[in-house]
This record gives sequence, structure tokens and C-alpha cells, in this order.
Amino acid sequence: MSDNLLITNCELFYSKETAETVSLVIEDGTISGIEKSGREDVNRVTLNAENRIIAPGFIDVHIQGAGGADVLDSTPEALKTIAKTCARYGTTSFLATTVYRPEGDNRHLGVVADCTGKDLGGANLLGLHLEGPFICPEKRGMILPESICAPSGQVLKKILGLSKDTLKIMTIAPELEGSLDTIKQLAASGVVASFGHSNATYDEAVKGIGAGISHVTHLFNAMPSLHHRAPGPLLAIFKTETVSVQVIPDGVHLHPRVLKFAYELIDGDRFTAITDGMRPMGLPDGVYVYNGVEYESKKGVTRYFDGTLIGTSLGFIQLVLRLMEFTHCTLEAAVKTATKNPAKALGVWNRKGAIAVGKDADLVILDHDYSVWATIVGGRVVFKKK
Repeated sequence: MSDNLLITNCELFYSKETAETVSLVIEDGTISGIEKSGREDVNRVTLNAENRIIAPGFIDVHIQGAGGADVLDSTPEALKTIAKTCARYGTTSFLATTVYRPEGDNRHLGVVADCTGKDLGGANLLGLHLEGPFICPEKRGMILPESICAPSGQVLKKILGLSKDTLKIMTIAPELEGSLDTIKQLAASGVVASFGHSNATYDEAVKGIGAGISHVTHLFNAMPSLHHRAPGPLLAIFKTETVSVQVIPDGVHLHPRVLKFAYELIDGDRFTAITDGMRPMGLPDGVYVYNGVEYESKKGVTRYFDGTLIGTSLGFIQLVLRLMEFTHCTLEAAVKTATKNPAKALGVWNRKGAIAVGKDADLVILDHDYSVWATIVGGRVVFKKK
């Protein structure tokens, strides 16, 4: 379908009470008009939403794989599979999330760089999110020891070269020797420094934030908990309004009560939902492989066989709905955590994350049971329910 499109009879996701339907005019992949429904244009491809709900497309800043593929497969075909699978669940943009191997094969970084911004037939690849390699071994979670090393300007320079300036987020532990300088280098290079896989104390977290940390990787997971005599990094994160946070809202990575607590405590503009999606997204339960290690996918949760949580196999709309269920927030509020907030965290709010004239026509159309009916990327329909 063309990137010049007229979408008619849409119910805006934030206007359910008025139930007013609109039409979106899309030209050259961007939204050029929002009008009351009724106008026809014989010169433009038309998609009739039939009074379904339309929302901005979801932006997933943390996803390793989907549809049987993983970023570490190191092929354009794998990224296309991830992009197409993501689109089935309403995702229109994503960061390929993976690791760096200091002494190993890093072809996947170049493949991601070459595919960034290209037409993958599904969600738009915005770049790379690296978990590590400058993380705490004791808080490595799913990350293998061979993907961890001490902070080094030379290693960072090599990573930036391999990724061809497509690195958008790096997860880093600020307590490590040399981390603060690395965080400053990341900020100077336009890369979001994200706190995570860390054993930092409160003071060490504060220093990391002072050096330039502006984001947090999967809040609560792979970091010390809050204690009344050792507040740890969480207190520093909670009280710093300039730091946005990722949360996996599946009700397993965080107990539903903790998820609700975090959602109510953290300012609504800072809370970013993620999938932390793995290879089994969209596939049946079973045994899969990440970086050479087998793991189990069961009921939307992925774990190593020692019980370590390593991510989810849930699509983004499924997690948006769980966020609504566990926090009792509205659809509008839940959508914000998957659109506006990650767009701001990534610095792409000027073109993504909202339905507005001048923004990219990255959209998801939902049936009234909130299942995905169609996904539109750059004005092109990349998924439509049969």
C-alpha cells in the first residue's frame, strides 16, 4: 500500500468518551492532515478503519528477537523477521538489543548498522541498544561472561566504529572503575547512557547520573533492591526527574503490586514500557537458544533452566494490556508509555510517538477488544489482520 494514504473512520485513542471519528491524511510517509471523517479522495489509496481505534505506533527500545529470529543471528533476514513480527503486535519502531563480545564475533553490529533506516517490511529499525559490555558480572542476568569487560575508551571507540554511529542506548554499571568517563563519552557521542546490570550503591548511582546517565534498563531487574539502611540505586532513580525508566509490565519480572507502585511513584513522562522480547515472540512455548544457551519459553516468560529470567515472548500490545490490567490506567496512559515516552527518551519525539501533523505516519489500528487490526509504518500498511 502507498505511503500516500487516507485512513477514514478512525476513533482517536484519547477520545473514546466523545467517540468522534476522524480521517488521517498521509503524504510521503508523514501525517499531513487530521480531519472529520466524510471526505473521499479518489486519487488516494483509502483504508477504512470502520470506527476502530487508532493510536501512535509503539516504540520498543529493548527487544532481542522475535518470530524465531535473534539479533545475534547476524543476518538481514533475521532483522526482517523481527521487524515483521513486531508489527503484528503494533510496534512500528524498535532498537535491536544485543551484546558486544570483546573477544568474539561482532558481525551482528554491522548488520544492524546496515539495516537501520532500511525497509524491512515491518517495524522501522532505529538503531542499536547494547546491554554492556561495561556491566557488573554479579548482575549480568542473561548476559554471558564473555560479553563483559572493564570500561575502556578504546573498546567504546571500537564499538562506535563497528556500529557505524547507530548505537542509541548503552546499558552501563556506573560503579565500575572508568565508567564515569565512559558515561561522559557516551553523552558526548549522542548515545543514551542507561543504568543497568549494576550493583551500584546510592552514592555510585548519583555519581553516574551526574556524569550523564539519563535512562534505566528494566527497572528493578538486575540491580540492588531498596533497603531502609542501604537505599541503593533505586532511591536515586526515583527522585531524579531527568531519568526515564524502562519497565517490563508482564506481571512476572515485577510483581503486579510492585508494577503498580512504580507506575504511581514515577512521573508519567518517565515511565517507558518495553517487551524485552526474545526469539519466541509470536511462536509456541518450547525450548529456544540465546547466544548458544538453551532456555524455555512458557506462558510469555523466558527463563534459563536455572530459573534466571531473561525476557518475554509477548508482543507489545499484550504488554500494554497487562499494564492497564495491573495499574488500572487508561488506554491513553498505557499507550503513552509505549509511544511518547520512548520517543522522548530516544530523542525522536520531533517525528515519532504521537498522532499530529508533521509526525511520521507510524500508526496502529486496534479493534475494540484492543487486538491489533492494522499496523502502518511510514504511511504503508505492513500488517493487516486477515
